[in-house]
Amino acid sequence: MDTTDTYDYIVTGAGSAGCVLAARLSESGHHRVLLLEAGPPDTNPWIHIPLGFAKTYVNPKINWKFETVPQPQLGGRKLYLPRGKTLGGSSSINGMVYIRGNHGDYDEWRQRGCEGWDFDSILPYFKKAENQTRGPDDYHGVGGPLHVSDQPSKFELAEAALAACELAGIPRNPDFNGAAQEGCGYYQTTTNNRRRWSTAQAYLHPARARKNLVVQTGAQATKVIIENNRAVGVEFHTAQGRRTARARGEIIVSGGAFGSPQLLQLSGLGPAQHLRDMGIAVVRDMPSVGGNLHDHFNTNLNWRINKAITLNDLENSWPRKIAAAAQYALFRSGPMASNGIHAGVFTRSDSRLERPDLQINIFEWSTLERGINGVRPHPFPGFTLMPVHLRPDGRGTVRLGSPDPLAPPAVQFDYLRSEYDMQAMLAGVRLARQIAAQAPLRAYIVEEITPGIKVENDQDLANFVRESGVSNQHPTSSCAMGHGPATVVDPRLRVHGIDGLRVADASIMPVVVGGNTNAPTIMIAEKAAAMILEDATTFQRAAA
Repeated sequence: MDTTDTYDYIVTGAGSAGCVLAARLSESGHHRVLLLEAGPPDTNPWIHIPLGFAKTYVNPKINWKFETVPQPQLGGRKLYLPRGKTLGGSSSINGMVYIRGNHGDYDEWRQRGCEGWDFDSILPYFKKAENQTRGPDDYHGVGGPLHVSDQPSKFELAEAALAACELAGIPRNPDFNGAAQEGCGYYQTTTNNRRRWSTAQAYLHPARARKNLVVQTGAQATKVIIENNRAVGVEFHTAQGRRTARARGEIIVSGGAFGSPQLLQLSGLGPAQHLRDMGIAVVRDMPSVGGNLHDHFNTNLNWRINKAITLNDLENSWPRKIAAAAQYALFRSGPMASNGIHAGVFTRSDSRLERPDLQINIFEWSTLERGINGVRPHPFPGFTLMPVHLRPDGRGTVRLGSPDPLAPPAVQFDYLRSEYDMQAMLAGVRLARQIAAQAPLRAYIVEEITPGIKVENDQDLANFVRESGVSNQHPTSSCAMGHGPATVVDPRLRVHGIDGLRVADASIMPVVVGGNTNAPTIMIAEKAAAMILEDATTFQRAAA
């Protein structure tokens, strides 16, 4: 073991949050910052092409390719959990949809004791991050590192789907991240000049020239070193063996909803009996580390259509692929310039609810398979409506799968825990069918592929949900923020009982937001960096 160097701040994980933290903490030039990333640099060309996320979806060089343990409510199936393993983390392999969540989500965080996390308090950090293509207003900012763009053009099938939504009683919403969330409309994306704009592109690469920032790829954090209840260093694995780095200031864990609780547990912070079972010395018994895990849950309804205007037709035709590649290379236009997830819906499964609890994504493709073995489209034109349950009751766990720090974690979700969880999904399936039945979409449809028109009654539809439902890839809350034994960090993201250690990523959400989680994770990192620097300034003044 080599002791390499000492830094003011060490950030473990260069994902959606870690890149933001490293850039902001090194911005003044006054602090030495080390950023550790297990994966390689983000040089894979498919990362940067918007439609390329289908290629990175199962690439083991830049994707952890996690799986759950068998899920009892889903017939014992293991679910695929793609997570980014490269600079930018999952922001380098995700669908690029920019959704902040509902205003009430953050007000609920405050009601749960998370002071400073209500919507009015966190809005400035969303705006600070953002370079909004539409310009500034009460809800949006310009000049930030993160480019947020409109879809590159209108799309025939998306236009038909949105017209169908309106006929089904869902009003148009021009901005899901503005004054109100509910309605149907086009999604904005984290893209710039029709290229993916990950947090590596937005924050990290412009900061790489700073002499006070060290970025180490191929370096997997395996343990936070804790002495006298203070985090003082990090052990990490490299191709050359085990290394350590020391921190005179703070260590910020940013491994995401799976990686952060795993690293804390490897460091002796977690459920005591589980740690003993794994042969790990208990530093602090913290039963909530890795608890409270939850995620959005979805299923897919697929239709065959009568016109070759979908991404299935691109994938199934070499001439179309060559033409699309040339169009993108020469003009940054065509199907490769978009993410294929052009539009969607936010609505309520029950009109009595205060906030939307359903999201329906409109995909311009349909698939035979979408899992750990890749994405395989139908051999004919098709589209998908994906109902997503945004407010699940189920709570799962992240535990060590092995004492080996390089082994994947054991992830157990608790999907469909309650009757409400199932009823919300059934409402989403029925609404998707209602949308498809409206004239603007019905004119294109040849047949419903899944679940199929014979699947109609509640029991058969519930069976379909259990047999086909999957993670929506929005895991959160496994190091929940708040006060008391059910939480891991306080509202300033400091780990309870351990000095010099914070967690800053999606794992700190006390409750998952109602929407995609990448934008909120970036906001969390912006706010975390501001708090860390504020606390350092306060300490320095007190010491003086």
